[in-house]
Amino acid sequence: MKQCLECGTEIKGRADKKFCSDHCRNAYNNNLNKDSKNLVRNINNRLRKNYRILDSFELKEGKTRTTKTRLLDRGFDFEYLTNLYTTKKGSTYYFVYDLGYLPLDNDFYMIVKRE
Repeated sequence: MKQCLECGTEIKGRADKKFCSDHCRNAYNNNLNKDSKNLVRNINNRLRKNYRILDSFELKEGKTRTTKTRLLDRGFDFEYLTNLYTTKKGSTYYFVYDLGYLPLDNDFYMIVKRE
């Protein structure tokens, strides 16, 4: 007799069945992944917030300029990004999904959208 991996009740049905119900399957997987879930959820929330902040700027021809202070005032966190892009000239763009920023002189930033 096979037993449910979550609650231990007897399982009836297919030979490869591991759980007695969807509830037990979900509970088992939630418990299995709960340690990493909070970390991943917090990082995704910060990435989404950064994306919304970059997206709130009106882009003209796919770019605009702003100051570091304006980004920080809106709650932008410079530690969370999804990828970097370095141009042939050596400039490094920091991206949050398809929106990115390039540090300029005097605490200015150029916000760009990748096509």
